[in-house]
Amino acid sequence: MFTSTEAGACGSAPEALVSVSTDGVVPPDRLEWWSCLMETDVMPVALTSDHEGGFRGSARAVDLPGARVAEFAFSPMSARRGPAQIRRFDPEQYHLFLVQGSPIQLEQSRNVANLTTGSLAVFDTSRPLAADFFTRDDRGHRVTLMQLPRTAVPLKADRMERLLGRSLTVRSPAGVLLGHFLSGFLESAGHSGPAELRRTGAIGVDLAAAYFAGLLDARDALPVETREQVLLARVDTFIEHNLGDPELCPAVIAAHHHISLRTLHQLFRTRPGTVAATIRRRRLERSRADLVDPRLRHRTIGDVAARWGFRAHADFSRAFRAAYGVAPSDVRAPDPRDGASRTSVAAEADDGGGGWPAGEGEFDVHGG
Repeated sequence: MFTSTEAGACGSAPEALVSVSTDGVVPPDRLEWWSCLMETDVMPVALTSDHEGGFRGSARAVDLPGARVAEFAFSPMSARRGPAQIRRFDPEQYHLFLVQGSPIQLEQSRNVANLTTGSLAVFDTSRPLAADFFTRDDRGHRVTLMQLPRTAVPLKADRMERLLGRSLTVRSPAGVLLGHFLSGFLESAGHSGPAELRRTGAIGVDLAAAYFAGLLDARDALPVETREQVLLARVDTFIEHNLGDPELCPAVIAAHHHISLRTLHQLFRTRPGTVAATIRRRRLERSRADLVDPRLRHRTIGDVAARWGFRAHADFSRAFRAAYGVAPSDVRAPDPRDGASRTSVAAEADDGGGGWPAGEGEFDVHGG
């Protein structure tokens, strides 16, 4: 099972990515095992499945301060949570989830939503619900779930009730950012340290709160800190998407987000570098990644520099050397054709210039 029964107790350190699955459970016991996982790590529910004999499921999760993000993949089934399950255990949470597999029908608070891939929805663990994970064949389902204590959402319960059991729009800026966060967080979590997980986890919670507030036209209910974190997330995304534009600078960023330069610089006050330094660092990181990639060996160093927004080759070289202590050419991936050519020349010299006819006696490193 996962590491705790509560989603990220406030103040606790982020946990590493934890994964579990039914693979080690004998098939007749898998649905019962999955029910126990749901009860201890999500909430008690009554599960039924037409695939009980061949049921399969897997889960991975990261506990964060104030939340948990988890991904579940499983065979078609139905889940019911009624008064008996609520009395058994209620984590008193909102569960926001992103559908990434087959369709789901969710019912709560007299609302019924038919959800497809890319849909966002939220439910309250303190209320009865019904969920049917159905499909016309044996394909499974995949959902990414954020478990949020109700205290982490600065909106009144009667307002949040309007969102329960509905298919929620993802077209708002906060919705787009939240969708990207949920779909990509667990992939990056395995490569992040505790401090980075803590920072990105806090951003995710703020994005969820801002998303709900936007849907309810209640942005004024958000704390100033939450609004700042959401704006900073939007700025980060804008920078990432425009690194290749040599015109990208603090003034352009501020104008795009309709804020003053002073406000923009204030957003970065807790970051290790200024706005301009952040742009330069990320450009250098992307450039270095291209240079060490053997698949991009055909691109000149000047091409790589221009791709990531550096106007002049000399400026790029100076910045690269200052950041990494070596010239761009020193980290360049070797051309795999160079080794092949040397091997071929040596072979011809050994056999007097003959050797195997083209295509005979060769070994394909990709296919054997």
